[in-house]
Amino acid sequence: MTSTVDAAAVTQFHDGELAQPDWPSLHRTAELPGAWPAIDANHRYNCLLWQEEDRARRVDVPAAEIATSKRLIDRYNQQRNDAVEAIDEALLADLETAHPTGPAPGARLSSETPGAMIDRLSILSLKIHHMRRQTERSDVGQAHVQSCSARLQRLITQRHDLAACLDQLLREARSGQAYFKVYRQFKMYNDPALNPYLYGQAAAGAAQAGS
Repeated sequence: MTSTVDAAAVTQFHDGELAQPDWPSLHRTAELPGAWPAIDANHRYNCLLWQEEDRARRVDVPAAEIATSKRLIDRYNQQRNDAVEAIDEALLADLETAHPTGPAPGARLSSETPGAMIDRLSILSLKIHHMRRQTERSDVGQAHVQSCSARLQRLITQRHDLAACLDQLLREARSGQAYFKVYRQFKMYNDPALNPYLYGQAAAGAAQAGS
């Protein structure tokens, strides 16, 4: 695999991983160049997040299992967002190497970064993968299959449109016509110093210990 990132390579990568029977539990061992380790991590955590979201909606298990799923969802979501930032960092590093003088005067700022678009493409690949499986079920009626087939086509169109937007942004960034920044998500709910329920609990525990 080359280090070049474009929409065709990204969507092919996403679909290829989903086609593996042991994905996302599989841990990649091959060395990936450039931004690809972060793209791989983002896709993996999106897949783990998808699975855990499904598990969290069960009604036939004890509440403790749902609580465990909710905590995993928070963890995977944090790791997914960290990977988005890592994608943008890697792409910006490549751009700075190719164009050390930065974007051209008058270049437009894109508020959506390539990392955010790649994250959305990852989620679309998941939706396409699972919607296609719905169209292949033999235990449902024809109306279900037809409805899911129509949705599948819409999802494919949405991914095609987003892929074109990603390629346009990357092309313009590489030519100096556009630029983007790394936008930090600062997920406050995962930070014990910022979530009032977490730091409040810690403070209460410390007060009790000191009394």
